[in-house]
Amino acid sequence: MSDIATAAPSPAAAEPILTVNNIEVIYDHVILVLKGVSLAVPRGGIVAILGANGAGKTTTLKAISNLLRAERGEVTKGSIVFEGEQVQSMSANALVRRGCIQVMEGRRCFAHLTVEENLMTGAFTRRDSSSDIARDLEMVYTYFPRLRERRSSQAGYTSGGEQQMTAIGRALMSRPKMILLDEPSMGLAPQLVEEIFEIVKKLNDEQQVSFLLAEQNTNIALRYAEYGYILESGRIVLDGEAKALRENEDVKEFYLGVGGEGRRSFKSVKHYKRRKRWLS
Repeated sequence: MSDIATAAPSPAAAEPILTVNNIEVIYDHVILVLKGVSLAVPRGGIVAILGANGAGKTTTLKAISNLLRAERGEVTKGSIVFEGEQVQSMSANALVRRGCIQVMEGRRCFAHLTVEENLMTGAFTRRDSSSDIARDLEMVYTYFPRLRERRSSQAGYTSGGEQQMTAIGRALMSRPKMILLDEPSMGLAPQLVEEIFEIVKKLNDEQQVSFLLAEQNTNIALRYAEYGYILESGRIVLDGEAKALRENEDVKEFYLGVGGEGRRSFKSVKHYKRRKRWLS
């Protein structure tokens, strides 16, 4: 087995569209946030990054999408490979043109623009004809029929679920090969969360869009993802097939609310041996 395969085990036999290999992220030149994080996303797959608030999930996504610089952060070690090319030094908009885009947490929309105007901003980096863009807009409305009904409404006056759908739809308008989805369930009612994850699954199945999603809601994430990585204090402490993680007793206790003694750290589990995640 190669070094890369050891550091970033493939969640499936499929060729990875994304490989994150032993990255370290530092903010303000002094604050170490991620330490030796490695992961892989197969082409056409759904992979989840799981963990509590502050574990490093959002930072991992921003490292991949090259949005760290705006927050005085940088990848100081390791590599990020998207479709066979190292991209950690690429600008965020160049990465979007290559087909990788992030949907930020918090349902970020342009509140003063209509839903449709928000969606159209997603096509800004494209050089396609207006008919191609119109066809993709219709595709977004097919997956999100609620947005068709609200297309003329100001985004700031729509519901939280509709804003999350708008944010995902806007990302789809860039014709992505892969979407980095940050906390899609945050602040939403369970029924809406279910609806959004069902749409994500349909987009994955029908449009072959790969997803890397960061979630605190471990239960629903492991129902829809094929593979998962659990982050704690900036390190990956456990990874595996989603089914195996759902059945893991420690995951049940710490993240699924099953088991007894109140939340602890994985580090306190004596029988747990964390796999070495960095290259020798």
